[in-house]
Amino acid sequence: MKARLHVMSVFVDDQDKALAFYTDRLGFVAKTDVPLGEYRWLTVVGDEDRDGVELLLEPDENPAAQEYVRALAEQGIPAASFAVDDVDAAYRELTEQGVVFVQPPADGGPVRTAVLDDTCGNLIQLVSPA
Repeated sequence: MKARLHVMSVFVDDQDKALAFYTDRLGFVAKTDVPLGEYRWLTVVGDEDRDGVELLLEPDENPAAQEYVRALAEQGIPAASFAVDDVDAAYRELTEQGVVFVQPPADGGPVRTAVLDDTCGNLIQLVSPA
C-alpha cells in the first residue's frame, strides 16, 4: 500500500471568514463546499494544483479543537506550512494587504520562513528556499 495526502485541515472559528482569507489573501481556490447541517465540508486547493491536497477549513466547535488551536497560537507554533516561491516577496505583498505577521522573514537553515495570523485562530508558516 502507498498512502498519499488527500485532505489536511485547519480548525477555523468562522468558515466564511476563513474562505475569504485563504482565497482572497493567500491565493487558494475553493474546491468543495458541501452543506452539513450548520457547517460545511469546505476545502480549498492551490491555484496551480487543483487536483492536489485539499485544505479543509474545519469548524473549531469541538472544545478540544478550540484548546488545540489556542495552545498552538500561544506557543507560536504554526498550524500549517505553505510553500511560496519567495517568502520576502510574499511578506511584502501580504503586509500591503493588511495581513499581520508574527514573525517576519528569517533564515532557517536551507529555508526562509515567515509566520502570519490567518484571522481565524491559526498561525500559518510560509516557506521558500533560502
